[in-house]
Amino acid sequence: MTETTAPSGIARLATTDADFTARLDHLLAWEGVSDGEVQARVAEILAAVKDRGDAALVEASNRFDRLSVSSMAELTLSAPRLRQAYEGLPAEQREALAQAAERIRLYHERQKPESWHYTEADGSVLGQQVMPLDRAGIYVPGGKAAYPSSVLMNAIPAHVAGVREIIMVVPTPDGVLNELVLAAAHLAGVDRVFTVGGAQAIAALAYGTETVPRVDKIVGPGNIYVATAKRAVFGQVGIDMIAGPSEILVVSDGGTDPEWLAMDLFSQAEHDEDAQAILVGWDAGHLDAVEAAIDRLLPTLERQAIVRESLSRRGALIHCRDRAEAMTLINRIAPEHLELSVANPEGWLPEVRHAGAIFMGRYTAEALGDYCAGPNHVLPTSGTARFSSPLGVYDFQKRSSVIHCSPEGASELGRVASVLARGESLTAHARSAEYRIKE
Repeated sequence: MTETTAPSGIARLATTDADFTARLDHLLAWEGVSDGEVQARVAEILAAVKDRGDAALVEASNRFDRLSVSSMAELTLSAPRLRQAYEGLPAEQREALAQAAERIRLYHERQKPESWHYTEADGSVLGQQVMPLDRAGIYVPGGKAAYPSSVLMNAIPAHVAGVREIIMVVPTPDGVLNELVLAAAHLAGVDRVFTVGGAQAIAALAYGTETVPRVDKIVGPGNIYVATAKRAVFGQVGIDMIAGPSEILVVSDGGTDPEWLAMDLFSQAEHDEDAQAILVGWDAGHLDAVEAAIDRLLPTLERQAIVRESLSRRGALIHCRDRAEAMTLINRIAPEHLELSVANPEGWLPEVRHAGAIFMGRYTAEALGDYCAGPNHVLPTSGTARFSSPLGVYDFQKRSSVIHCSPEGASELGRVASVLARGESLTAHARSAEYRIKE
């Protein structure tokens, strides 16, 4: 194989290499919750919180977030405190947060499904009733970085869906509160906030404690312990997804400024060392220019060390033969974020089968979607866009089938059900249906 590595650490691959497929598979491989030691530690935390409630939650918070609190009252924030955070922001931040919240709300309002029904000729009514969840739990990361945008993206769809109560948990290492995160919670309609995180927060939301109410569904990204805990409690509660590291796949036809593309790759690589940034193109000279821009701009980044590690671990510049091969790679990778940095992105769209969010054209930076474009930034990762969708209003609602038979309808359906039930030797089923058959 002719793989090379740039000074930045990012790999250069080509689809013509003999072992390209194997190398790509290795690059894409990610399993964030498979470590047996992590699972054992998480199981211990979950069991403690389930058995001992608030006491275990306080102990875990003191241990992992380096706190010294004695009760959950010290880890609880009220609605007035959230409003205070919002009102205390500098005007520029307050306005930006409000604009982003309004755009996200308007987008998600269009997602709301409606209940429906139809009436058959005999008067029977069939339909579907759509109802919101009673209570949702929002997990917001608070470790390496604070994400007010995640608050908006998780809580606003729940609010639009009509969820009766929205509970937010956010870790505060060393007791440091992030005012932007609290302000976002106020704007997004969060009802209560508990400053707890990690597997212990997931346990509290899943099982409930004396102070933290049990929720119906838990959403929001987190570290490996949060992801492992969410998988473990699934079934007790619903979850949105098991999220892996952030990903971006940029496809360029060679016409976009190389520095723009380099910074687009950096925008995801700076999340953490496991994030993935890949560029695909069929113009070798353009890939060279992007590589040079990466090497030139990387030293200017505040999070240079994280970006360099991310690019060297999981980043790549891939040279393909043509547009058709680039499209094949898109659907093979099924990226969380896809940038179509090409002249006619609309022409590509019908062929994109697997992607969490699709950013169209040279001017649509993925970063706009992270904050304020409107669509949700909670997206399927690690190839799960093959079968998963972005977080949305529909994730906070459930559907019930509605069946209301008229006497005539019950008689007609009873004959059909009788035959099928007796064919399955379920005679009580058959007789129940037959009672309603008109002679």
